Amino acid sequence: EIRYGDNDRMAAQVAVTAGADQLILLSDVDGFYSANPNDDPTAKRFDEITAITPEIEAMAGDAGSGLSKGGMKTKLMAARTAMAAGCDMAISEGSVTNPVQAIEGGAPVTWFRGQGDPQARRKAWIGGMKPRGRIIVDAGAVAALEAGSSLLPAGVSAIEGRFGRGDPVQVRAQDGRVLGQGLTRYDAEEAAKILGLRTDTIAEALGYAARGALIHRDDMAF
Repeated sequence: EIRYGDNDRMAAQVAVTAGADQLILLSDVDGFYSANPNDDPTAKRFDEITAITPEIEAMAGDAGSGLSKGGMKTKLMAARTAMAAGCDMAISEGSVTNPVQAIEGGAPVTWFRGQGDPQARRKAWIGGMKPRGRIIVDAGAVAALEAGSSLLPAGVSAIEGRFGRGDPVQVRAQDGRVLGQGLTRYDAEEAAKILGLRTDTIAEALGYAARGALIHRDDMAF
């Protein structure tokens, strides 16, 4: 069941999964305030927050209008997720015309600054997942992967396990050495049909348009 506020946390999860460097949450207020600006005329908007401290968390109890279904507490939860993955997150008003352009033009906004490189964090996330299967590759594919290339079906010699599209799979050399782990673009059945094939023959083997690489280099963690 999806509840109010889940959209903020889901947005942060999508941003982390995609390796995004920025996430913008549009709200009915133009940023994060020290108190509810509708009730407290002395409330101050933060231009930038680099750490979510207990003091910041306490402010979230009042920072937001009644129109904001998720409230600031769920936005802080989203910010914590994004920041930990190296992704900057912004809270700004969504009722203005072209809100993203407005932010670029200097509209009020609060930025929660990410810590570290989002791509490096994403790679660590991929590498830490439990693999659903294995892909065994030949010596040519080993050399290509070590040079930073994507894993193409032509270099695959065997498929092990049951996995779906987007699942994490372990990549091994024929001697059993673990090379890394990645998110596959094909399920196990599709991968078995195209192993060893050149990219230009994949569509014919599958009967529909192919995606090229079995695992794109951006989705591979070593």
